[in-house]
Parts: sequence; structure tokens; C-alpha cells
Amino acid sequence: MALSKLERKLRIRRRIRKKISGVAERPRLAVFRSNTNIYAQLIDDSKGVTLASASSLVKEIAGNKVNKTEQARLVGQMIAKNASDKGITEVVFDRGGNLYHGRVKALADAAREGGLKF
Repeated sequence: MALSKLERKLRIRRRIRKKISGVAERPRLAVFRSNTNIYAQLIDDSKGVTLASASSLVKEIAGNKVNKTEQARLVGQMIAKNASDKGITEVVFDRGGNLYHGRVKALADAAREGGLKF
């Protein structure tokens, strides 16, 4: 029996999380993409805390009338800036079950341009 889209995405997410975990020196850059917004968090899995976050709901980004891919690019720049403020330069990328193209790729490329290494 075929899996639904959501079940397939959750299965991929679990498979990714088995292999990836973030520590204080190299936190996990987790991306969540909804239909309208995109969110990014830097997570230390050993302590279970979020070190930095950014989303398309922030006033600076939500106020701009741009398309969703451009919003993702702005979120990537913001998470890179927040990470550099905390002294974080290296991360492990967690695409959260999403395919690596479109908005997820735009966020990752902007984070790399902002100084994050993964």
C-alpha cells in the first residue's frame, strides 16, 4: 500500500535524525517549512536547547513583500547572523524531511554566504 505524502516525509525525517545530531561545538540547523512560512533553529541536542532561531514571521522579513524563496533566503541570512553573534561557525544541516531544492536550498545557500559551514 502506498504511503501518504505526510507519512513518507515523516519516515524520511526519522531516517535523517538517526544519523544527525547537534552538539555545542557544531549544533544542528533544523529547517521547518510550512506552506506559508519557513523556520530555522540551531539546536544543541546533547542539552536539548535551542541556541538561536529565525523565521519568516519576524517583522523585518514579514514586512517585505517578496516571494517565499526570497523569504527563505532572508531567514538564512538572519540565522547566520544570529549564529555568528553567539560564536557559532559550523553546523550540521537538517532538512527535516524536505527535498533539498527550492526554499530549503535557498535558506542553506544564504546561511553559507553568511558564514556558516556545513
